[in-house]
Amino acid sequence: MLDMFFDPKAIAIIGASADSSKLGYQVLANLVSSGFPGAIYPVNPSADEILGLKVYKSVLDTPGPIDMVVIMIPARAVVGVLRECGEKGVKGAVIITAGFREAGPEGVAREKELLAVAAEYGIRIIGPNCLGIIDTFVPMNVSFAAGTPKSGSIAFMSQSGALCTAILDYALAETIGFSHFVSLGNKSDVDEVTLLEAWGDDDRTNVIIAYIEGLRDGAEFISQARKTAGNMPIIAVKSGRTAMGSRAVSSHTGSLAGADAAYSAGFNQAGVIRAETVEELFDFSTAFAYQPLLKGKRIAIVTNAGGPGVMATDALELNGLALASLSAETQAYLESQLPAAASAHNPVDVLGDARSDRYMMALEAVLADENVDGVLVIVTPQTSTEIVETARGVVDVCSRASKPILGCWMGKQEAMAGIDILAKNRVPNYHFPERAVNAFGAMWTYRQFLNRPDAVTESFEIDREAVAKVFEQARKEGRTGIGDAEAQDILKAYGITTPKSDVFATPDEAVAFCKEIGYPVVIKIASPDILHKSDVGGIIVGVSNEAEVREAFDTLIARAKQYVPNATIWGAQVQEMVANAREVIIGMNRDPQFGPLVMFGLGGIYVEVLRDVAFRVAPMTRLQAEEMVKEIRSYKLLAGVRGQAPADLDAIVDTLLRVSQMVNDWPEIAEMDINPLLVRDKGAGAVAVDMRLILTPA
Repeated sequence: MLDMFFDPKAIAIIGASADSSKLGYQVLANLVSSGFPGAIYPVNPSADEILGLKVYKSVLDTPGPIDMVVIMIPARAVVGVLRECGEKGVKGAVIITAGFREAGPEGVAREKELLAVAAEYGIRIIGPNCLGIIDTFVPMNVSFAAGTPKSGSIAFMSQSGALCTAILDYALAETIGFSHFVSLGNKSDVDEVTLLEAWGDDDRTNVIIAYIEGLRDGAEFISQARKTAGNMPIIAVKSGRTAMGSRAVSSHTGSLAGADAAYSAGFNQAGVIRAETVEELFDFSTAFAYQPLLKGKRIAIVTNAGGPGVMATDALELNGLALASLSAETQAYLESQLPAAASAHNPVDVLGDARSDRYMMALEAVLADENVDGVLVIVTPQTSTEIVETARGVVDVCSRASKPILGCWMGKQEAMAGIDILAKNRVPNYHFPERAVNAFGAMWTYRQFLNRPDAVTESFEIDREAVAKVFEQARKEGRTGIGDAEAQDILKAYGITTPKSDVFATPDEAVAFCKEIGYPVVIKIASPDILHKSDVGGIIVGVSNEAEVREAFDTLIARAKQYVPNATIWGAQVQEMVANAREVIIGMNRDPQFGPLVMFGLGGIYVEVLRDVAFRVAPMTRLQAEEMVKEIRSYKLLAGVRGQAPADLDAIVDTLLRVSQMVNDWPEIAEMDINPLLVRDKGAGAVAVDMRLILTPA
């Protein structure tokens, strides 16, 4: 698909220079020194020879076909040169030159012109404003990075060129190898989705890692990433975590759903493992690249120090992993081989005087135990510790093992000789136990993704005309806000249970309705201009007789006129009161990249204070909805504690799925909240007693 970039036979360097201080020289020198086996054509109208290579005045003067060009000339000249490349039949261009979209309005126009020429000639573009690309299997380095990485099975992409140089330097020091290394720059054409598709079936790549600043199309990313993640793990670190959407929001969901929540939800649904830092990005990627994948979550620990073993045990629980329960046979064997003061239980403490033979005996024993899915070997440098010999022993065991083994040679100076041996033999090592366990946690997360059933979304029969009628009326009146009195019809159209309810203009009408449905009731102000009724004292609950109905009716009208003098007031909404239920909230905010972002959490007035919520991108599957409910910290309150009956979790999941379909069906819904959804005990259902909705401006 992108062979012009990752398997080129001939490359032209446009803007090649004989001046070693110029990028044109540095990129050409990198290409030559990388050992590229194909034809190299430097292009510069003012030179004859550079680095022993004949220089051509124009790409049109080169003698043979060219698969890819690398462009490093002033931005104003790039479009014209790209047109010449099109006439030459070039199909790939890496544009290192800056001065395009990132440079303001003139640059934006220049980039649009660039893309128009590329489309005309069928040229794919990486960049502009990028560092370049590296492929270690071709081999080929057409970047201005200081050094070429070793060959490996990790493919890396980044929007930041500067970060690329730092990461490459780190990888060289840590002997981490790459298959592909791509700086995306402005992503005018080739972006993360393009590379995920291209690398998804690349037999030279075992894991894909990415530094992401932003995505063009979140839904497209989820779709492609899910496909690619079925073949190999994808690990991403996302910058800009605290950035919030720029437009004002008026719903609970809108105020809670920042850009970061959308990325976390999207990554979760796509099977992308999120790293919190660049350090974690490589902690995780080396575990995936160098070791077999975890089949289960049971981890054994072999250590020569008790404290680090306890630290690792704590980290296991925090990562959703388990300390493996060693079989009786394994424990008996360890007891027969270890000193009396050692521990044959997991963590297996071989004591501070353990030499390499004792370590290897313990490692082989726990690795053979059927109750163990992976092993962490912790080595602290003590006077008797054989740092190098133990590392060599672990390397030997790893070469024969079908289960992942991670090393934790703690320290730097004394431990470094062993760490170097592990690194050179593709055994991941972490300086501290928590980092190693986090890597196991990432492996377990990916294993769970692979074990998920195929993502199939359910579809419910709906009354589309009823929803359209509500929206049309609001548009007709020039409104974007839809309050509970109108929203009840939308909920019913999607099969979501609502209480008996209606809006009345006079107290007499309200009293008559109460006699029909029975007491107690809830009475709310009914106004298209007052969506957050509790803010103006617009809700009175537990109204239990005719006199209280009349008093509540008059009170609500008076409060509305006091707090929102210019509001249109339809009257009061009388609603059946739902008792003995727990409050949850279901909402949606439309993210600019990912689209409808559905929220779930405990409801009522405290949701923004507690912020105990979970997010998913719609549409979602039943499994994703179930995971969403279990994700909140207060899930145990819904599952039932201290003799309390569990809430109807199935009803919550059903409502989530119906809301997911609703916000996917109607792109004009910008925000919405069902707050609260009152959930009865298991089997008794749930009732949406209040909903507000915001439409996008017409």
